[in-house]
This record gives sequence, C-alpha cells and structure tokens, in this order.
Amino acid sequence: MSKQSLGERLFDSGNTIFLVLLCIGTVYPFLYVLFASLSDPGELIRTRGLILYPQGFSLDAYRLVFANPMIMVGYANTLFYVVVGTSINLLLTAFGAYALSRRTIMLKNPIMMLIVFTMFFSGGLIPNYLLVSELGLLNTRWALIIPGAISTYNLIIMRTSFQGIPASIEESAKMDGANDFTILFRIILPLSLPIVSVMILFYGVSHWNAWFNALLYLRDRDLYPLQLVLREILITNSTDSMTTGASDVDKALIGESIKYAAIIVATVPVLFLYPFLQKYFVKGVMIGAVKE
Repeated sequence: MSKQSLGERLFDSGNTIFLVLLCIGTVYPFLYVLFASLSDPGELIRTRGLILYPQGFSLDAYRLVFANPMIMVGYANTLFYVVVGTSINLLLTAFGAYALSRRTIMLKNPIMMLIVFTMFFSGGLIPNYLLVSELGLLNTRWALIIPGAISTYNLIIMRTSFQGIPASIEESAKMDGANDFTILFRIILPLSLPIVSVMILFYGVSHWNAWFNALLYLRDRDLYPLQLVLREILITNSTDSMTTGASDVDKALIGESIKYAAIIVATVPVLFLYPFLQKYFVKGVMIGAVKE
C-alpha cells in the first residue's frame, strides 16, 4: 500500500471525528432515556444537564410499567399487527412485484404508472376515513392492516429486484412444468432473500411504530397498539393509575421515571430485529434500488 499524503491523513482524521460525533449524537438520546429510567426518581428530578450514568438506581418505574395491564394489552396487539400485518404486506407485495416484473404481462407500464401516481397524490385523510368506514373496518384490527397492505415504494424496490433475476431461470422452470406460483415461491423468493429481509424490516418497523391510524380508527382500548398506549402515557400524562396510593409529590417524581421506562419498554424489542437482518440490509437495498 502506498503511503498516505498529509491531505489524505487529515481527511481520514476529520472523517473519523465527524463519524464518532455523529454516532454519539445518535446513541446518546437513547442512553439518556435508559439511564433516566433506571435512576432513582428523587435523584433524577434534581439532576440538570447531561446524564452519563443512572442517578441512583431503582427499578420501580419498570415494575409499575409492567403492572399496568394496558402495557401487556398493547404488546399483544402490536405483536399481532406486526406478525399478521407484515405477513400480508410481504405476500401481496411479492405478488404485485412478480406480476409487474414479468416481461410478457399486458399493460405493465400503464399499470405501473398508476401505481407510482399514488406516491404523489392521495385521496386525503377524510376520504380514507370514509372508505375505511364504508368497508366496515372501523374499530377492528383490520383497519390497521388492510388499508396499507402494499407500500408503493416497497413494491418498486421488490419489482426492481425481481427484474434482476435472469429470465433463463424462469424459462427453464416453465419447461419443467412449473407454474407462476411455483416459480415465485420456489425460485424467485429464495433467490431474493436479501430484499425479502429488507421488506420484513421495513414493514415490521412500520407496524411496530404505527399509532396515528390506530388513533383515527380504533375506539376500543382493548385493540390499542403499544405505541398508542405509550402516547397516552407521554402526552396525556396518564401515569396516575400506576401510582395509586402515593402522595402527589411521589406521583410527580415516579411519573417522570415511568415515562422513560415506558419508552424503553416500547423501543428495545424492535432493536433486536436489526442484528438478525443486518447482513442482508445493505445488499437488499442496493439490489432493489440499483439496476444496471
């Protein structure tokens, strides 16, 4: 290897410093919330500025969070929305991407133009609400799954990925008597594991973080996803039910810790998904986004 020039060394050093600062700026907010959730409420309320470690140590906030029945209800509902919703999203997106990636399908380009049109123009909030209402989906779990069953952006990425698979493979399979379902499930999808992993990540995280549609379409609290429960705790300050029997001062103290603990409880599970899909993520995005 050739020796680096002074300019190259300065660039590498500056680049490293910038990336380290960016990493700190990205990670620290999460660490702040984690340290605050583990801190003693009295010590936390007296602390000002940065928190570099837990101020005291207490797990009371987590105990109270998990004692709240709505947290468990929200977890169960969110797991349903993530598992069932992502499965439906992936299946329908794969069907659409496969059909639109075939070279012999009729009216492929006009259909694709109509699909892309929806990325720039939509009916709006009120027409969407009226549509969901007319379909009888209001106050049901399906109101959070069916209306957004296919993301146009994800459909385009998966379609581009499928187009990169050599046509000769499909032709050989058809000569052996394979139909379109066999080709899709036994050839195309196994060859597209990186992009499938990316779709699972995109759709899964979207369902996990979803709260706005639930706020619009759901009235039954037993159907609330975890993020809507978290919103109630953070925005409407509904921590009194978790601190029954405590004085007003103690409620104010522990209420702050409960908010931080609730954020951690709602955030940590989805973070465990990334390590399992990390090796596919960059490759999958590049396959779906770049076509030679």
